[in-house]
Amino acid sequence: MGIAVNNQSLFYVALLVLIALFIAWREKLGLDRDMIIAIIRAVIQLVIVGYVLRYIIQLDQLWVTLIIATLIIFNASYNAMKRSALKSFKISLAAIGIGTIITLSGLILAGAIKLVPFQIIPITGMIASNAMIAVGLCFKTMDQAFKDQRQQVIEKLTLGADLKDATLPIIRMSIKTAMQPTIDGAKTVGIVSLPGMMSGLIFAGIDPVRAIKYQIMVTFMLISTASIASFIAAYLGYRKYFNTRKQLKSMN
Repeated sequence: MGIAVNNQSLFYVALLVLIALFIAWREKLGLDRDMIIAIIRAVIQLVIVGYVLRYIIQLDQLWVTLIIATLIIFNASYNAMKRSALKSFKISLAAIGIGTIITLSGLILAGAIKLVPFQIIPITGMIASNAMIAVGLCFKTMDQAFKDQRQQVIEKLTLGADLKDATLPIIRMSIKTAMQPTIDGAKTVGIVSLPGMMSGLIFAGIDPVRAIKYQIMVTFMLISTASIASFIAAYLGYRKYFNTRKQLKSMN
């Protein structure tokens, strides 16, 4: 027996958002406008995406599927780029693109998924969004670390250390911070949280054991993507904090 979500039930559930709006207003968080905009955008975007995906899945053309997957990666890269003071789209694209392609290729070669729209597009979305979060956290951590540890980095350079040695603690901390949410999520999956993919498959009538296998696959691919993307972002990004004379740029 599946879940019945009609327009009326969706409307009543939407009223729950008023609780969040009330808390934001009561505590003067200044999030009222952002929350309203986020809700409106989410509804509009999901409706549009829903109809587009239905058309693409029915069309079942490989080239269209690849174009949509590429657009997902580009959009994720652009959003991750905005979280960094460097504003380097190339680094963001390289990190998210390579991380997504490697993980996606591994899933296809392993036979876990097929090169068809209804599998490739959703999986690409999950992988790229996870990579986007990891890269965004990596960038933010590096920005803050180069501000906080500016003097230590300069002293190491003065003593003869090269750029990598002088910034290695920052690089490692950035990668670790970027991967932490994915690792924490993996630690509590199934115990604290029941992931949407697994729950959705069970609600759709899929055998729970099979649904669990799919979720295990998702957990593996998210950890893989987060590690690859954050590693690439950190090691390509740290040099951008220095000028051509190997001097640390001002982060003010």
